Amino acid sequence: MKKKTKRYLATILATATAVATLLSGCGGDGDSGAKGGSAKGGLPELTADRYELDATKPAWQLDKKTETTELTWYVNADWWNTDWGNDTVTKKIKEDLNLDVQFITGDDTKLNTFFAGGKKPDIITIFDANSSVAQSAANWAWSLNDLADKYDPYFYEVASKDSFNWFKLSDGKTYGYPDYSNGQDVYDSGLLKATTAFAIRKDVYEALGKPVMGTPEQFISVLKEIKEKYPDLIPFGSNSMTDSTGSLGADLQNFLGVPIENADGTWYDRNMDEDYLAWIRTLSQAYREGLISDDNFSDDGTAHEDKVKTGKYACLFIGGTPQRSGPLQVWRSANPDAEYIAIDGPQSTVGNAPTLSQAGLSGWMVNYISKDCSDPIKAMETFTYLISDYGGLLCKYGVEGETYTINSDGLYELTPEVKEMKDNDNDKFKHVYRLSEFIVFGNDKYDAYSADVTESTVQMQEWGAGKLKPQFVIENISPDQGSAEARALSAINTNWNTTLTSLIRSADDAAFDAVLAEHVAFRESNNWDGIVKIYNEKMSANREKLGQ
Repeated sequence: MKKKTKRYLATILATATAVATLLSGCGGDGDSGAKGGSAKGGLPELTADRYELDATKPAWQLDKKTETTELTWYVNADWWNTDWGNDTVTKKIKEDLNLDVQFITGDDTKLNTFFAGGKKPDIITIFDANSSVAQSAANWAWSLNDLADKYDPYFYEVASKDSFNWFKLSDGKTYGYPDYSNGQDVYDSGLLKATTAFAIRKDVYEALGKPVMGTPEQFISVLKEIKEKYPDLIPFGSNSMTDSTGSLGADLQNFLGVPIENADGTWYDRNMDEDYLAWIRTLSQAYREGLISDDNFSDDGTAHEDKVKTGKYACLFIGGTPQRSGPLQVWRSANPDAEYIAIDGPQSTVGNAPTLSQAGLSGWMVNYISKDCSDPIKAMETFTYLISDYGGLLCKYGVEGETYTINSDGLYELTPEVKEMKDNDNDKFKHVYRLSEFIVFGNDKYDAYSADVTESTVQMQEWGAGKLKPQFVIENISPDQGSAEARALSAINTNWNTTLTSLIRSADDAAFDAVLAEHVAFRESNNWDGIVKIYNEKMSANREKLGQ
C-alpha cells in the first residue's frame, strides 16, 4: 500500500495533553472503572458451551456460540467504509465468524469523547502508536497477551512476533496490533518490493548509448546531452515538492545509502550528510543550467502526474512507484518503446550501496479491544482471523472461484468480470467486492501473490531486488505529541522542506552555503539538542524491543 498515502492523516490528538489527563481518569486492569461492558468484572471465563482451548486451531473454528455476536468498531477516519455484510469480503467474515459489526467513524474530537466518559466501542482503531491514547492503552484496552492466553493461543501462530513485540508497553504487554507492519521476517522473505527508482525513458536511454549517470559529472553531462537532443523534454524531475521534500529527501538519502546511525549507535544527521549534500549541490547546478524545470517546485500532484502520463520527463526520480504506477502505465501503454525503466542513476560519492526503505514495524492503523467490549472472546477471534493468511488473502483477493482463481504459477488472478469492474467502475467495485479496501489488518506481503501486476513498475521492482534494508531503529523516535520538542521539530521540518527547494534553486555555491547555514541556525534556535537527545533515547528503547 505502501504506504497507501499511509501518512495521509494528520497526527491524532492535537490536544494530546488534555487527552492524557482524561485517560488518567481510567482505572487499571480488571477494575478499570470503565462504564459497562466486561471491564467491571475482568475478563469473562471461557465456558465449555463456547469451546475448549486447542492451541492447534483458531478459536473462531471452535466457537459453538449460535447467536450472532454484535460488536461496535470505531475507526478514527471519516473516510472509512461503514458497510458490513453486503460486499464479498465482509459477507465472508460475517459468515465465518457469525459476526455483525456496526462501524463508527469520526475524527480526533470524536475519539476524545470516548475517553471523557461513557462506554467505549468494542474495538478501536487509531493511527498513531505514539499518541497518548496508544501509550495509555493499559488503562482502557485488554492486553492481547491475556486475551490470547485465555481465549485463543492460536493467535501466537499467526501474529508477527516482531510486530507484536514492537508494540509492547512498559508493562511488557501488547495492547494494539497494527496493519502494514513489516518485520525482519517479511524483509527476509523477499515478498516486499522496492518502491524507489531512478527512471529514464527507454528510448532516450538507448539513443544515448545507455549512459552511466553515477557521478555528479556524468549526471550533469547526460542531462546536458538530453537537453540538446530532446529540447521538448524536461531532462530531470522528481516527485511534487509543493508541500514536502518530494522524493529528494529521505528517498534520495536511501538511494545513496546514507547511514541512519553513527558508528556508536547514536542518531545520524542524514540531512547534513556530505554525500547527500554533494548530490543536492549537483541538482542545484543542474537547475542553474536549465536541466530542472521550475515546475518541479510548483506542480501539485495532479500536474506532476500529467507530465508523467505524457512522458514529459526524460529522467525521473520516483519515490513510491506503486502510487505512480497509473500515470506510468498510461504513458507505457501508448508508448511501449519509450516506457520508463529503472537504472542505477546517481551513486554514492563515498561508495555506499543503496539501502532502500519500505514500511517498517510501526505500520499504519493500530487496533485495540477495549475493556468495555461486550464479547472479548469474539473480538479476539476476529483479530486472529484477520491477522492470519486466511483473513489477509480474503481481504486482498476475496473468495476463490467467486472473485479470483489461482493460476499455474500459484498467483491469484481476479476473474474477468471482477477485473473489468475494477478497471472501469472502481466505485462499484469497492461497493460490491471491497477487495484491498478492508485494510485494518492488511500487509504488503500479500501483494506478491497477485498475478494482476502493473506492467509499468515490474522492471523497477526487479531493479530494486536485494536493495531493501529496514530502518527499525529510527522508527517512532520523534518527540511525544504535545511536547515543546514536538512543536519545535514540526517547525524545523517545515523549514527544511522550504530549505531544500531553496538549496536546489540557489544562484551559486555561496548562496547554497548561506541557505544551509540559515537552516542550521534555525535548528539550533529551536532546541535541536533537546530533540536529538530524545532521538537517541528512543533509539535505545527501540534496540531493547529488537533485542539488540
